[in-house]
Amino acid sequence: MWARLRLKGIRTSKQRTLRLMREANLLAPGQPRRVLGPRVHDGSIIPAMPNMMWGTDGTGVWTERDGLVTVFAAIDHSTAECVGIHATKHANRFEALEPIRQGVRAAYGSYAARVASGLIVRHDNGSQYVSRHFQSELAFLGIESNPSFVRSPEGNGCIERFFRTLKEQLLWVRNFIDAEDVRRAVTEWIRLYNEHWLIELHGHRPPAAVRRELLAQKASA
Repeated sequence: MWARLRLKGIRTSKQRTLRLMREANLLAPGQPRRVLGPRVHDGSIIPAMPNMMWGTDGTGVWTERDGLVTVFAAIDHSTAECVGIHATKHANRFEALEPIRQGVRAAYGSYAARVASGLIVRHDNGSQYVSRHFQSELAFLGIESNPSFVRSPEGNGCIERFFRTLKEQLLWVRNFIDAEDVRRAVTEWIRLYNEHWLIELHGHRPPAAVRRELLAQKASA
């Protein structure tokens, strides 16, 4: 909100913006801070260019007709852009691959053997991601599987941070009828997120704009 006010020419401090929003009860619900054990991930998982590392995971949302619906997503670690998203009643290994399929087709223009060579996919150790089918599909595409360490969710922190935004801005603030209703909603929201969500890490610029800038720099180098 502070960044959007600046874009409109309204100058104020982050602290004042936070205080006024808190007084008006406009802040998203908070989560209690948990105490982490020894960190096993050192260094950075933010690459310099797009399509070097993606992160993928799933989260759940309750619907009136279908009960629990799973939302699978994949994001680019460099730009924070969502490269694929999928809502389904069946949280299995086949459905978990759908965001990767979407991202590969969009980024590489086809879906074929070794087409995504050089790409790394970070995921947790959930049953969908360690399954033979999921791993075989990554190998077919030329993608390197890169699981985070067990009981160290911060190693998959990019997609976890994205899901926090998705929940606060969509999944937690409206009711859904069924899986198809969730699918339509997240598909529309992703278009807005990629083109308009301001990422502090990138100087309060949207993910799609960062991707275009980085790819232009790469092409001119």
